[in-house]
This record gives sequence, C-alpha cells and structure tokens, in this order.
Amino acid sequence: MCFELDSTPPIPAIAGAAVGHRDLVLGAADGNRFAAFAALPEAAAGTGIAILPDVRGLYRFYEELALRFAERGYTAIAFDYFGRTAGVAKRDADFPYPEHVAQTTPEGIQADVAAVIAQLRSPEGGACAAVVTVGFCFGGRHSWLSAAGGHDLAAAVGFYGMPGERNGQPGPTQRAAEMAAPILALQAGDDAHITAEANAAFDEALTAVAVEHDIVTYAGAPHSFFDRKQEDFAEASDDAWRRVLAFVAAHGA
Repeated sequence: MCFELDSTPPIPAIAGAAVGHRDLVLGAADGNRFAAFAALPEAAAGTGIAILPDVRGLYRFYEELALRFAERGYTAIAFDYFGRTAGVAKRDADFPYPEHVAQTTPEGIQADVAAVIAQLRSPEGGACAAVVTVGFCFGGRHSWLSAAGGHDLAAAVGFYGMPGERNGQPGPTQRAAEMAAPILALQAGDDAHITAEANAAFDEALTAVAVEHDIVTYAGAPHSFFDRKQEDFAEASDDAWRRVLAFVAAHGA
C-alpha cells in the first residue's frame, strides 16, 4: 500500500507564497484525455516538475506536493493515469484502482508524460525551459523510464520505484543505456518488494553506461516513508526533500 488518501507530504508550506492552481484535462497524442492538477508560482524559475503519482493515480497528496514545489518557484503538474479506463472525473476512496493499474501500459503512460511536458513547456503552462519528472512507487519507476522516453528531460527523480523487470516488461535497469537524463533514486531500506539487490543492479547498470545518478537508500525506512504522518521517518523525509530540491536546482533551468 502507498499513501492513504488523507496523507500529506512532509514539507512545510511557505507562508505568504503567491501560488495559483487549477484542475486541467490534458490530451495525449493517442487521443487519451486525462485529469491533471497544475500549481503555478508567481515568479517562475524556468523549471517545470511533472509529478507521477503512486498506483492510486491523482489525489490530494500529489496536489499538495505540486503546491509545495510551486511555493519554491517551480511550475508543477501532477497527473492521473486512468483517463483511458476511468475518465477524468474526481473519485472517492472506493475507486478500484488495481483493475485500472492492470490496464495501463508503459507506452500509454509515456504518451501522457509527453502531454504533461508539452503543457509545462507551453506559454500557458509556464514556458518551462527545463522539465524534471518526480514519481512515487509505480510513478517512481515510470519517472525513471521517462528518462528513456525521448522527452529531453533535465532529470528524473523516483521514490521507492521498482527498477527491475516486472510482468515481462523491462525496467529502468534493463533500459539504462537509453537513459538521457540524470537519475535520482530515493529508496526504502525496509521495503519488502524492492530489494537491496535490485537497487544495486540499477546502480551498476547506470554506472556501466555512464549515466549520472545518485541512488540513496534509507536504512529502516518503509515503502512510502515520505508521509507527514510517519513521524518516525521524518529525518529520512527531510533528507529526501533536500536532495530533490538540490537535484532539481542543479539540473533545472
């Protein structure tokens, strides 16, 4: 399980920050229409953040995360994966997301990522000169895969993503040679499904093809540790957020 629906990011809001936000419906090249949430700073830094949620798709946690990025000067768009199978309407806690996750494809997700990036680069989306993907769990994996998606990313960040092969589909480890952006991986040391061996293989694959990367594992932290309610892992969360901001600043516009 990833975050509960009432979870929030463990990031302090910046009092007085001038931030706008709006719900969007974006269109992918294959005709898919999907929901998104945009947060816009008053003074943009020229870097856009495409946020890839966990397996539940778009909900409050990721809207709040977009706002926290915008407070720091980054235009951010969080988007939903399930436009093809569930439409664009808001959903309640009973939404049967597993059956919709099973119908996603890597190609479909990358088509949606491309649409989000196009929006961020457009005048109405912030005219961002650089775009960084930031994903969580299912989205962490697909954030790294976005670096191999031909999107001309500045960087790709993933929290507790599965780097290896899954369900017969090659993962970021197998596609390391196609990566065209620096990679940051923030992994949970106490993760029952993503092993130290899987993280080491990802590290070795990226090193072998000279892709700039940093793979950080937080000892004792569980999957989805980046949650304000998990106070026992506040130190890991604080460090992870610091690393994300530093990585974005280093590789953004």
